[in-house]
Amino acid sequence: MKIYSKFLILPILALVFSCAEKDELTEKKAALETLKKESLAMRTSIEELEREISKLDPEFGVSNRKSVLITTIQPEKNNFAHYVEVTGSVLSKKNVSISGETSGRIQEVAAVEGMRVGKGQVLARIDAESIQRNMEEVEKQMELAVIIFEKQERLWKQQIGTEIQYLEAKNRKEILEKNMASLKTQADRSTVRAPFSGTVESVMVRLGELVQPGTPMFQFVGESDLFIEADVSERFIGVINKGDSVMINFPSTGQNLKTKVTAVGAIVNADNRTFKVEVFVPKMDKLKPNMISVLKIKDYENPAAIAIPNYLIMQDNSGDYVYVVENNLSKKRIVKRGVTYQEVTEILEGLTGDELLVDKGFREVGDNFSVNIAQ
Repeated sequence: MKIYSKFLILPILALVFSCAEKDELTEKKAALETLKKESLAMRTSIEELEREISKLDPEFGVSNRKSVLITTIQPEKNNFAHYVEVTGSVLSKKNVSISGETSGRIQEVAAVEGMRVGKGQVLARIDAESIQRNMEEVEKQMELAVIIFEKQERLWKQQIGTEIQYLEAKNRKEILEKNMASLKTQADRSTVRAPFSGTVESVMVRLGELVQPGTPMFQFVGESDLFIEADVSERFIGVINKGDSVMINFPSTGQNLKTKVTAVGAIVNADNRTFKVEVFVPKMDKLKPNMISVLKIKDYENPAAIAIPNYLIMQDNSGDYVYVVENNLSKKRIVKRGVTYQEVTEILEGLTGDELLVDKGFREVGDNFSVNIAQ
């Protein structure tokens, strides 16, 4: 019995000590919560008194407020320009579809896709055997017609025979000569040649294929007379004009170019509310038709503008404003903004350009806040 009683006493003592520790922890937590409430109430009372005193004594409010660490920048006073940025495509005025001008089977295809050729170079040949046979037949008829005409001419000069016989012989010869010229033209057209220097974009016929006049055979693009065409929003009508300066960038090659607007469309597309703008492009290495380009067309410029970063401009019920530094105090300055381009805004009113603007820390200050400029 004594042994069992010893084992029962130990758990009872542990339980008593555990309850005592929990009561002490609870008391301390309650005391901490009370102090926090008292501290909050005291801090609220202090802030309320500071606000009341500041209303009666503004200098007390300034001196009592902690300085805010800031950095400053100055407005930029220089040329400010705005550009309209649109995407355009490189086109060629010599982008043509070459068709056959005579009928027959393709006897030879000399050109392949991507091939660069010179003016007059042979692209394909069409079988002209029937034309050749016709030419041989007409040539024999011409030999006889010439002989008859020459004899009639000699007789006519000797006043032998009639004028009708002479004129018939002459007419026969001339008709055959015209037929021969026509056949030679057809024979020449059986050879398809490049109309100008350029690149064969696509080949649409095969060897042995039968073609007729007008059948598309090659898509051909010239190396010269390139231009860029872009669609510009209708809100820029009257702003963009012929002769305006244009900066062009070709993202695929990294090339840049400065040129001018050569034509402005007179019709607005009803589907996307844009009008066409055409820009001249000189001959350049690596420049290909259908390449994408980015056009920057200048539509506004002020040679003596005051400009600041966009992020410094804030708004409230009074309008746009920024903070400037005067006598180590931040001052709220109402401004009137103008045109914005690439995160920079032109300021029309409110700044002279000589002010120090609050930069880093501009969201932490207010009107008449004490500031400390970081060196």
